Amino acid sequence: MTVPLILASGSAIRAQLLENAAVPFTKDVPRVDEESVKAALLAESAPPRDIADALAEMKARKISDKHPGAMVLGCDQVLDFQGRLLSKPDSPETALAELKQMSGQRHMLLSAAVIYENGQPVWRHVGQVRLRMRALSDSYLSGYVARNWDSIRHAVGGYKLEEEGVRLFSTIDGDHFNVLGMPLLELLNFLALRGVIDT
Repeated sequence: MTVPLILASGSAIRAQLLENAAVPFTKDVPRVDEESVKAALLAESAPPRDIADALAEMKARKISDKHPGAMVLGCDQVLDFQGRLLSKPDSPETALAELKQMSGQRHMLLSAAVIYENGQPVWRHVGQVRLRMRALSDSYLSGYVARNWDSIRHAVGGYKLEEEGVRLFSTIDGDHFNVLGMPLLELLNFLALRGVIDT
């Protein structure tokens, strides 16, 4: 019998990635205080990679406790801009200010995934993508935020590459799936090894 996979995330794009790859799964959204955990880790000077990994693990662990015998996938993504962690913007003004700071600069997205089974971590991966934003005018960025706020308020950095946000960038170095918030290829390799998906 195949071990069931549960996605511990409310992210529509992560669910869509699994659906598009024909991976059988169900969803159970964990209730976690991500901001408190981030703040505690930042106070300990944890690097962004470790923060992404810890948040993904926290989500997987929480749902794993409710579903013994299942594989539970927790994911998280953080944005590292010049050593500073940027989160989902809390207002259009914050989004605009952060986009102005990143204009013409490089930053890195870190997409972590952790699988728990029977209350224990059995797999983890953190994918990295380096992005360079075009030098953008304040007027374009203001219009971009106004047009896209309902969507980008749910995205670290205030952009989504699967939408108009792709116009913000001149180069992207790394796996597109990591940009979308999941190291999908590495995950599929693990699921194939475990027999969750056919190969």
